[in-house]
Amino acid sequence: MIERALIFAAGRGERMRPLTDATAKPLLKVAGKRLIEYHLESLARAGVREVVINTSHLAEQFPAALGDGSRWNLRIRYSYEGPTPLETGGGMRHALPLLGAAPFIAVNGDIFTNLDFSTLPQNPSGLAHLVLVDNPPQHPRGDFVLRGGWLYDEETPRLTFAGIGVYRPELIAAHAPGRFPLAPLLREAMRAARISGEHHRGVWADIGTAQRLATLEADILGEQGVVQQNPQVG
Repeated sequence: MIERALIFAAGRGERMRPLTDATAKPLLKVAGKRLIEYHLESLARAGVREVVINTSHLAEQFPAALGDGSRWNLRIRYSYEGPTPLETGGGMRHALPLLGAAPFIAVNGDIFTNLDFSTLPQNPSGLAHLVLVDNPPQHPRGDFVLRGGWLYDEETPRLTFAGIGVYRPELIAAHAPGRFPLAPLLREAMRAARISGEHHRGVWADIGTAQRLATLEADILGEQGVVQQNPQVG
């Protein structure tokens, strides 16, 4: 059972402005609940016990809203990156002292999914195991090729990286601290056939714009049979 997870929550959320001027993007509400809370609930159900949340923009809002995680039977710790986010690679590298030596789950704080995190491999065969989804309209070309359970940086037919994965600390531990993206390290490992993957065919949404947030809320409330106004912030 994977006991630790990292939630990426440090980004500025430029495309979501003006909503993100006052509220950190993962703390925006959809169907009355903060986006990041859906992840916390899912991770707790999967047996995760400690969650690290990396923060930068409006960092003080996260402990104020989420506390120590006890309401989800979790221990939440915060990895503050300073006023400028360190990107995905730098953020993960900065959080490693809090994540320990075992494989951990990492998930983008601004996505929504019904993926059961308990189905992810506890010990990836390679350096990481990534979840892919069908290409959404805003990203029709996809990211990686999934073939025989392994990922390749090839042209077609590609699927889209869902922003969910299981990572071994060795993927990133040797990199110097600082600001850098994760994707080049993943692509390098793919060339050595060290990144496995899977295709999630269930619910998934990248909440990159206010319109996508509104669409997601309509979908959730439609499934619940509830009609209400969006309590966007708070």
